[in-house]
This record gives sequence, structure tokens and C-alpha cells, in this order.
Amino acid sequence: MSSTASRPTSPPPRNAPGAFPPNTNANTSTGTRAGTGTGTGTLCALRTHLRLAAPALLAYAAVRLVGLLLLNQWAHHQHHGVWPILATKWDADWYLGIAHHGYTHHLGTRYDANNLAFFPLYPYLVKAVAVLTPGTRATTGLAISIVASFLAAWGVFAVGHHLHGRRVALLLTFLWAALPVGLVQWMGYTESLFTAFAAWSLYAVLTGRWLWAGTLASLSGLTRPTGIATAAAVTVTALLSLRHRFSPRVLAAAALAPAGWLAYLGWVGVRLGRWDGYFAVQRLWHNEWDGGLETLRRVREVLVQDSTPELFLVTVTVTLLVSVVLYALGAWDRQPLPLLVFTGVLLLIVLGSGGVYFPRARFLLPGFPLLLPLALHLSRASPRFRALAVTAALLGSAYWSAYMALVWPSAP
Repeated sequence: MSSTASRPTSPPPRNAPGAFPPNTNANTSTGTRAGTGTGTGTLCALRTHLRLAAPALLAYAAVRLVGLLLLNQWAHHQHHGVWPILATKWDADWYLGIAHHGYTHHLGTRYDANNLAFFPLYPYLVKAVAVLTPGTRATTGLAISIVASFLAAWGVFAVGHHLHGRRVALLLTFLWAALPVGLVQWMGYTESLFTAFAAWSLYAVLTGRWLWAGTLASLSGLTRPTGIATAAAVTVTALLSLRHRFSPRVLAAAALAPAGWLAYLGWVGVRLGRWDGYFAVQRLWHNEWDGGLETLRRVREVLVQDSTPELFLVTVTVTLLVSVVLYALGAWDRQPLPLLVFTGVLLLIVLGSGGVYFPRARFLLPGFPLLLPLALHLSRASPRFRALAVTAALLGSAYWSAYMALVWPSAP
């Protein structure tokens, strides 16, 4: 693959249709002169951007609805309810427990039992929004995840469109929706909320909106442990840009980006009365850094030693291996530094952990820039090949998501 073929020959115009205007006081999409009002200009820019992203959001919804339809039919034949699977099982139950009862005050000695391992933004958002909405907190949590998934899909599209145009952005959004574990995007989990923060933070870096980038990165750091990947992308890019020209905004973004992640780790340390409190909690969840030794052992076990490996574990293993290849292709194509740092740190965390193996495909779900080489390849393919690939991805995603929820006996 050519190192230059995947990059646009020239940057998109500052006021191109679908791109946010460089100054929200100017509403170039409607011909209104600057100074007509910051709020009006921002709303018009958002409407323009949303109209541009609408086909991608519709494609995203189609993928999720096809998957939900197959899941519903499969669950009906097995006499299972879909609602508990989406809203109350596995990690969703932990987040609901935090929303109901808060965090524990003690480290304890039981394995896989300390809720301080789960970051606070999503469960407390569920608790806050549930006060203002009808239904249970489980209903609220699922609704937040679904809304966040559309914001995430919009952010994925925005990054793809900024770098490579509308067709690649549409395919990138579709591929993110059609991942084998894509059902998690519509479950009471944090992946959708985290991806929304990460995608828009990366978009803000790419377009020079530094304070937005730092703020969103900080929020991602309050959502998942891998929020440090978003923080690293913003901080590293900001510090490197300071070598050329000093800017208080850029410096503030560099400092703000890791603040959410550091704040939660510090709070856990204070709550447990030990500086390494959060890492002690992770050890009780068998999540310790081993440089990838456990990952290599499990990959070898699934692909070589086990004559009849569990199908879901094969999917996880293939996802990890393909992700490494896609990262190498992205680096070869010279993706922008923020994307490479984000996906690089994300892969480093997921592959280097000595913890549980089966959720690792889900842990990589926010790493949408890894899909850029595939989106670029499909954008150049023949219409027939592209249609076949899209159909296969759609049906495969629906099947694997239902299999994950109904056949695989553990958490996604």
C-alpha cells in the first residue's frame, strides 16, 4: 500500500460543507455575516455537520437494528428475554450497583468483587438522569448508551470526513458499527460513551480546538481505564506542537487531558488509604501488567494447542491479531499522530494486560482509527466488491453479536 495513497492530496477547505466553521461567530453555511451571535452560528454549524453525517448515522442505525432483530429472534427461540441481556447483565449489573449504592470503602480480599475497578462517570450519569426520567435506572442506562452510540458514530464520521472525505467516513462509521462485538454499543456498558468522548476529542485535536480536546479527553478518563489513551493522544500532540509556537490553550489542553483519569485514581487511593489503591483493586481482578505474556499464551492456546477452541475465543484472538496488523498499516500510511498515539496506547494496554482474555475484543471497540485502512481500501474497490463486503460485514456482525449474547456463557 502506498504511503501517500491514503492521505488527501490537500486539506479540506476551512469552510467546506460539513466542516465546522473556524469561528463559530461566522455562519458561512447560510451566508450570515460574522457577529450575528455565537449561539446562532454554532447551531447552524451543528445542523450543517449533522446533515452531512446523516447517511452515516442511518447506516449505523441499520446495522444495529439488523443485529437487534436477529438477537430478538434467536432469543425468542431459546426462551430468553432480550431486555436483561442489554440492560442488566454482567458489567451493566456492576454499574447499576454503583448507581444504587455507591462505591465500597474497603479493599477487601475477595477476587472479582471490588466495584472500585469501574470508573464513575457512567454510573453517576445514570443516577443523575434517572431522577429526571421515567422508568428504572436500567432503562436510563441503556438509553444513555444508545444516545452515546449515535454521538460516537457521529464523531467517528467527523474524524473520517476530516481526513479522507465523505465516502471513507461513511465506510468507517459502518465498519465501526459492524464489529463482531458491536452489540455492546447498545448495552448498559461504557464503550459507547467512551468512544463518543474519544472520537470528538481526536476530532478537536485534528481541527485545533485544544480546550475541547482536553476537556473531552478528561471526561473519557472518568469513563474507562483506557481513557489514558485519549489523554496521551491529546497531551503528546499538544506538547509537540508547543515546540513550534507557544500557546496557553495548547498548554492547558495538555494538562487537562489526563486530569479525569488521574483524579479517579487519586480518589481511590484516598478512599482506601494507600497510594496504589486502584492498582491493588485491579490485582484483585487479576489485571496486572505482564508485557503481553498472558496474551501470547492465550493466543497460542486458542490457535495451536486447543483442538476444539471456543468459537468466541477464536473471534477474540483473530480480532487482536488483525488489530495489530491494522495498526501497522495505519503507521505505514502515516496516520495523524493523535490517532496513532490513541490506538497505540489502547493496544498496549489491552495486549499487555495479564488479566481476563475474553473481553479484549470489547476493550478494543473504541479503537475506530484502526479501521481506517479497511475503509480506505473499500472506498477504492469496485462497487460490486464493496457491496459484497458490506453485506458480509452486516450479516457477520449480527450473527456474532447474537452468538456473544446467547451462546457464549460469560460477559462480552
